[in-house]
Amino acid sequence: MKLSASEKKGLIDPDHPSLSVTRQCELLNLSKGAYYYSAVEIDPFSLQLMDEIDRIFTKTPFYGSRRITVSLRKLGYAVNRKRIQRLMRVMGLEAIYPKGNLSKRNQAHKIYPYLLNDVQISRPNFVWSTDITYIRIGGGFVYLTAVIDWYSRYVLSWNMSNSLQSEFCIIAMEDALQQSVPEIVNTDQGVQFTSKDFIDLLKEKEIKISMDSKGRALDNIFVERLWRSVKYEEVYLKDYQIVRDAGKSLKNYFNFYNNERPHQSLGYKTPREIHYDYVALKS
Repeated sequence: MKLSASEKKGLIDPDHPSLSVTRQCELLNLSKGAYYYSAVEIDPFSLQLMDEIDRIFTKTPFYGSRRITVSLRKLGYAVNRKRIQRLMRVMGLEAIYPKGNLSKRNQAHKIYPYLLNDVQISRPNFVWSTDITYIRIGGGFVYLTAVIDWYSRYVLSWNMSNSLQSEFCIIAMEDALQQSVPEIVNTDQGVQFTSKDFIDLLKEKEIKISMDSKGRALDNIFVERLWRSVKYEEVYLKDYQIVRDAGKSLKNYFNFYNNERPHQSLGYKTPREIHYDYVALKS
């Protein structure tokens, strides 16, 4: 019996102990895009709460689960902190706020120190950052990751997934590394970025690894500013219904962000002007 793409996706176990998602897709003759580019369905009330959490966190990325719970109660939601913590983990916000207990999987991964205190960022491709955020699509959601250059704010690559496995983050970093190689890559302490495959990718290029201090959301301030721009200038305005439309719209937005949108912090130049005309600007 021939299985549909939907049925094949249902057979994939993202937490399989020995088979990666990529290998499972190969065995099922399913493209990775068909697996990753589909929204995760969730009950309407949880989705509503996640939308509110997303808006609160985008505005105040230093808020942890306690303050977000208080904010939701002020909006009229009768919720407890435990539920909000669970939804934040689903959204990929687990590594951003302080937490007393790390999972065994986290503990098995090496954590690197934060290298960027008092560091002067003086050129493109000196420091890159990458992170993950939540994107609402119809009755579900996906995760969005991006790689950004600290000096120019240029978005080198981005990718979407319905899973928080590290592979879609690795694909985004591989795409960025085809353009250049930075001296330092900064991430949070999430399992996607502490995974062996992600770390090995950076080590192969002899890139220094920096990780945000636990509970310090603003260590990765340029990514937080990027997410704020993406959400307020694109996502919240569009109300995506299917992943394909979200992908097309985000592609157009990142093209606009890099090539047309003037940044006040860049002297009203675009990220592309700063990133690729650096030598001319300095001469």
